[in-house]
Amino acid sequence: MPPAEARKFKVAVIGGGPAGLMATEVLVNGGAQVDVYDAMPSLGRKFLMAGKGGLNLTHAEAMPEFIARYGARSEQVASWLADFDATALRTWVHDLGIETFVGSSGRVFPAEMKAAPLLRAWLHRLRAGGAKFHVRQRWTGWNAQGALRFATPGGEKSVAAAAVVIALGGGSWARLGSDGAWVPLLAARGVDIAPLRPSNCGFDVNWSEHFRSRFTGHPLKNIALSHTDAQGNVLHRQGEFVISAHGVEGSLIYAFSARLRDAIEAQGSTIVHVDLVPAKSLQRLSEEIAHPRGARSMASHLQSRAGIRGVKAGLLRECASRDDYANPARLAAAIKSLPMTLVSPRPLDEAISSAGGICVDALDAQLMLRQLPGVFCAGEMLDWEAPTGGYLLTACFASGRKAGQGVLNWLLSRH
Repeated sequence: MPPAEARKFKVAVIGGGPAGLMATEVLVNGGAQVDVYDAMPSLGRKFLMAGKGGLNLTHAEAMPEFIARYGARSEQVASWLADFDATALRTWVHDLGIETFVGSSGRVFPAEMKAAPLLRAWLHRLRAGGAKFHVRQRWTGWNAQGALRFATPGGEKSVAAAAVVIALGGGSWARLGSDGAWVPLLAARGVDIAPLRPSNCGFDVNWSEHFRSRFTGHPLKNIALSHTDAQGNVLHRQGEFVISAHGVEGSLIYAFSARLRDAIEAQGSTIVHVDLVPAKSLQRLSEEIAHPRGARSMASHLQSRAGIRGVKAGLLRECASRDDYANPARLAAAIKSLPMTLVSPRPLDEAISSAGGICVDALDAQLMLRQLPGVFCAGEMLDWEAPTGGYLLTACFASGRKAGQGVLNWLLSRH
């Protein structure tokens, strides 16, 4: 749309996270008048939290593998990434004056590792382009005349807009604004919404009090995890996770979280197998354990022959049976494939992200709601999920861009 044409239109963007701000950028560049509304006292709060430990913007792996990370929604997300992929995202970040680098794992980070400099530069550019930001403005639906309703510190207000982009996140981290409060508002308008569920989350394990008290907070490093789903498909990966008071959490657990959650929903619980010494074969480990230990305790024997100590020794005692310890071959097998039963995912509000949301069929190709012409949606409130590693942020940015362009296309087609 020529900027002069778009300037006639006032567009409201609800949600000041990555998806909403990217839609804002597209709209501002297209010449539209854009007002951004957010319920929190400042914008991008979850984005800033994500950057506290080092902002993982995207991933440098090849696109076929990258797209496959989105599982059942790969085709949908691929249509967003076609216009704004990982390479385009890095270029965009560089244009904001932020350098990036690729870590040893292929993850891409800003040079300073923080989200705040990027967000500041981005908001400055958007303001310079004419975007207006309104904080402490909680969207509460529509009034009888079709105007947007907002609860503000000064009372309720109504806003008329030619089009709307809603990018309010999923249901995790409610204290940062991603609280799922939009679900009943859209459901009441006939929008199909899949229930929000935890993704990239920890899981509960029924630890003994002895194990919990001794090892909560301890990381299990240099281990491998495997899980077999109902169809017999095995996922096996090396990495690390952390023992929590409730069960397990951490990067390796998050990588498995979608399939583990689905298995628990279907079966009531699920079993993962932990390889405590992936660098040693079962045969070599069996030989090491079978070696005479003389007067040494079994704990000392396992530490010297197999490197099993600390939290690894504790987990082995927690999950292996007495009979396993009585037989070197069985004990070696337990160390290489220690069964650990997960009974439930942690609550949604503790999860890094959420699955579920607005169903694919409720949206057209430009991310406009079929039930509500002129209302576009983007980001984590749509029904897709991805593992950590930069995939979540990349798709949020790309979907915001898609929705913003969709608004411009829709306005042009009608006027």
